[in-house]
Amino acid sequence: MLNHIHPWRSLLQKSLNLCPITSLVFTKHSVSAAKLRDESADASIPDDAGHQILIGLRNFGASKFLSGHHFRTLASVLNPHQVDQILLSLEVDNSDSALVFFDLLRNEYEFRHSRVSFFIVSHVFARKGQFKELRRVLEQMVEEEGSGSAASLCELLCNSFRDWDFNNPVWDMLALAYSRSEMVHDALFVLAKMKVLHLQVSIATYNSLLYNLRHTDMMWDIYDEIKGNGIQQNKYTNPILIDGLCRQSKLQDAVTFLRETKGKEFGPSVVSVNALISGFCKMGSVDVAKSFFCMMLKYGLLPDVYSYNILLHWLCVAGSMEEALEFTNDMEKHGVEPDTVTYNILINGFRILGLMSGAWKVVQTMLLNGLNPDLVTYTILICGHCQMGNIEESFKLKEKMLSQGLKLNIVTYTVLLSSLCKSGRIHEAVLLFHEMEYIGLKPDLLTYSVLIRCLCKLGAVGVAILLYEDMCFNRIYPNSFVCSAIISGLCEKGAISEARMYFDSLTKSDVPEEIVLYNIMIDRYAKLGNIGEAVQIYKQIIEKGISPTIVTFNSLIYGFCKKRKLAEAAQLLDTIKLYGLVPTSVTYTTLMNGYCEEGDMHGMFSMLHEMKAKSIEPTQITYTVVVKGLCKKGRLHESVQLLNDMYAEGLFPDQITYNTVIQCFCKAHDLQKAFQLHDQMLQHSLQPSPVTYNVLINGLCVYGNLKVADRLLVTLQGQSIRLTKVAYTTIIKAHCAKGDVHNALVFFHQMVERGFEVSIRDYSSVINRLCKRDLIAEAKFFFCMMLAHGISPDQDICLVMLNVFHRSGDPISASEIFAMMIKCG
Repeated sequence: MLNHIHPWRSLLQKSLNLCPITSLVFTKHSVSAAKLRDESADASIPDDAGHQILIGLRNFGASKFLSGHHFRTLASVLNPHQVDQILLSLEVDNSDSALVFFDLLRNEYEFRHSRVSFFIVSHVFARKGQFKELRRVLEQMVEEEGSGSAASLCELLCNSFRDWDFNNPVWDMLALAYSRSEMVHDALFVLAKMKVLHLQVSIATYNSLLYNLRHTDMMWDIYDEIKGNGIQQNKYTNPILIDGLCRQSKLQDAVTFLRETKGKEFGPSVVSVNALISGFCKMGSVDVAKSFFCMMLKYGLLPDVYSYNILLHWLCVAGSMEEALEFTNDMEKHGVEPDTVTYNILINGFRILGLMSGAWKVVQTMLLNGLNPDLVTYTILICGHCQMGNIEESFKLKEKMLSQGLKLNIVTYTVLLSSLCKSGRIHEAVLLFHEMEYIGLKPDLLTYSVLIRCLCKLGAVGVAILLYEDMCFNRIYPNSFVCSAIISGLCEKGAISEARMYFDSLTKSDVPEEIVLYNIMIDRYAKLGNIGEAVQIYKQIIEKGISPTIVTFNSLIYGFCKKRKLAEAAQLLDTIKLYGLVPTSVTYTTLMNGYCEEGDMHGMFSMLHEMKAKSIEPTQITYTVVVKGLCKKGRLHESVQLLNDMYAEGLFPDQITYNTVIQCFCKAHDLQKAFQLHDQMLQHSLQPSPVTYNVLINGLCVYGNLKVADRLLVTLQGQSIRLTKVAYTTIIKAHCAKGDVHNALVFFHQMVERGFEVSIRDYSSVINRLCKRDLIAEAKFFFCMMLAHGISPDQDICLVMLNVFHRSGDPISASEIFAMMIKCG
């Protein structure tokens, strides 16, 4: 039994300043020869440190000696080679001291043990049958060594521990440690070596590998090896395989496999059927999942709380809360107690439906059953109230969580942050972000994304960029969601040059190049009429092998149409087909609008017919373009007919559609029809917009009866209908043009009283019209009123007044105006 000790004991007799045993057995590639020499030199400080520790342990015992001051002095100068020798000396005669010594150095002195020390201690645990401790130690070593270390560790075990007793459990546990650490390739390497050395692999190790490989066909190689080696399966093996088949969407294969296990030692189990239930639910086949739930009882299996929770979750996701509650009652009737997860599932179900009162009833039931809400419960409730727009209630829940000793996690904070951002409460959102950092929670990519996107939408792009830089400094690398928000924010602020610089920096960096970033820049250039730059970026897409999307082409088509290059725009339809893309209603509507602007009715209707031929349904916007085209050509009755056709097709014209037709009837002096269309809007429960009334008032002022326009404006005021400043300026100008200064002044005062900002332009338009009618006194009155409101005149209005005073022979007023012009520069 002790035949492996002699080779190691001889080493203890040699001087400690010799090359350490770890370097003789195996050296890690990361350890330089210079460092090994340093370690060898360190071993002589002091020469007898290892000897003194061994004597101390034998004379005083581990507990007393290792807690003493003398040991602390010796421990401070120990190197891995000395520790290896001490453990080798203790591992048989005083193995308990060896284990205490090993753990003490690692835990209290943060000593980094060598591979040799780890394997010595592993063999001690294996000999003692302490397999949990064996697994712990090997998992520590695997974590330190990292992925790809299996080859070197196996070489060490083969060369230096081959003849040690209890070698098989150490090898097996090493494979398990790699598997549990998700270093599957390393685990498979260890298994291959074990096969060469004729060592047996345990079912626990095989099951762990099966679990890690269950999403691939490689699990069958492991399963075949289990059967080929005659390894006795346990109750976990088949459920892992069934779960793997379900995860690979091979549900029928999973069902067949389950049936084949019937009658065998480890036949269908609750875990196996749970895997099937979960698999069918994920595929959307909840009814099939229910049948397997019933099948459990047929097999004599009793569903557990997990079985119920799987089905409850999917019933709640589907919005079947009544059935979910009945299922919960059934659960209790069968003696299965709902757990916190059960209640959280129900609470979340009510949250999805926006029924927070139902969610709180579940919380009350939870409390009555002796269960307290946990972090997940509160997070769901906070999320629900945020979705309902009740942010204050969410923050009350946050305070309640803290008062109960629960710590908010990154998810809870992100939910609150998102809600504040959506409500435009950006200052509070930034404060909450800093609070999160203050309590030690590190924001993740989603947290940064939410805040950056919100800042960009609200125009605070500068702050967003600072946050972006902070994110990169913290080694959280942005995705296209963050980058696109910054590019869009810069574009919205009109900083196209800065947006392009940032975009160019992204395309040259390691950030994954996604088409969405290119689409934003192309769209912005197209809308600005800079089709040349848009095409240049499109060429970059093609050169880099990035697949354009239909959004890319829609933006380019818009850009070409805006520049009146309809031939180039139409040619892109063929390019779209080359990339296997399908034009959308936006594609055709954009082209139709281009033809409409050019007055090319044939081209517009040609696109409409092609669109319908390809089963692409025209939208309300499509028909609005057609209406606009018909109106431009004076085909007003056809445009009205098209409005009716839209209703027949289930489409509803909006205010823009009606405003287009109403304006054309006003210009055609058919105000009666214009007002009929207004009434038709109301009949279809479509509230006319302020623009609608601007059009009607302008029509009455220009083509109709000014008194009717006055009455309409007064009526609208009485009905508290929202009007814009344009309605007032239109009617004021009309009265000035007719010389009705009194009514012009009345409406001007009303405009001011309703809080509209009056500008130099408004005064200029009134004064110009009064001067044209030689209403000099009235023009002078408005000029003085302008000065009284603190508005300085510009050169144009001064020249108008100067000319009219000269014409009317009023040199004094002319001099005053001239003096004012000099004073104002």
